[in-house]
Amino acid sequence: MALDPNARYILDLMAAAGNPPLHQRTPEQARATLAIQPLAGAPEPVASVEDGTVPAGDAELPVRIYRPEATGPLPALVYYHGGGWVIGNLDTVDVPCRRLANRAGCVVVSVDYRLAPEHKFPTAAEDAYAAARWVTANAGVLGVDPARVAVGGDSAGANLAAVVALMSRDRGHFRLCHQTLLYPVTHHAFDTASYRDNGEGYFLTRDGMAWFWNHYLADTQDGRHPYASPLLAPDHAGLPPALVITAEFDPLRDEGEAYGHRLAAAGVPVEVTRYDGMIHGFCWMPGALAQGGQALDQAGEALRRAFAAAPATPINH
Repeated sequence: MALDPNARYILDLMAAAGNPPLHQRTPEQARATLAIQPLAGAPEPVASVEDGTVPAGDAELPVRIYRPEATGPLPALVYYHGGGWVIGNLDTVDVPCRRLANRAGCVVVSVDYRLAPEHKFPTAAEDAYAAARWVTANAGVLGVDPARVAVGGDSAGANLAAVVALMSRDRGHFRLCHQTLLYPVTHHAFDTASYRDNGEGYFLTRDGMAWFWNHYLADTQDGRHPYASPLLAPDHAGLPPALVITAEFDPLRDEGEAYGHRLAAAGVPVEVTRYDGMIHGFCWMPGALAQGGQALDQAGEALRRAFAAAPATPINH
């Protein structure tokens, strides 16, 4: 299909702003120029929003906890923001997290994991895992049902969600009931058709992804670790059901869809949806791109179904 006219308009506005390409900036410069809010639209009201911290090794990670208008114990979604493991924060995903809390009827715990290059792989992955483990271990305090905890994220955050699903299966400390993967990074490689066709001119570029990976990995060989490239895991059996959403004009499109197919081949229930005409990051932009809101609503509905299918923990536990 053709690029959506509203997506083209956004790309034209970005080009007119005259900022240098991401790969020509320092991480500090990239963080300072990240401005998602005008495209995100108005934040939906939720019952409550609370900032706090969770422990991760020797660090305390900021988290933001969103609660919908509902009585508990509620299911929970542990959410990881995108930004190539280098940029992004709790504010960049405030609008999506509110929408997901309302649509899924769940507590959303948004996690501000430590960023590269100050903190190289596997710090972000271990932070993400620690946060999910903390949510399940403190479910009673949070008013959350530990049997109905999911992980999710966008882009590099979706990479972390997929990795946490692998870690939880491998380590056995807790179980997850779903993974929500919005245009995920799944493979440290740049050789797909979508990289060839969409690697320049559609917001996220091939050079930009190389910049992200180079900041995230201490050694290129780390890119072959399944906790960096979940597509390379030797076995995907036993992982939680997944929703994978991709965008047509996104260099990450093919690796996201490949991950969905790999999960399906391993017997994992998975739904893969490509949003035609869309660019990377469109779920950050529901105020400007209606499809971003539609994708978040689809994710919320998939979560609601997954939570309903998971056996709830008896109240007297």
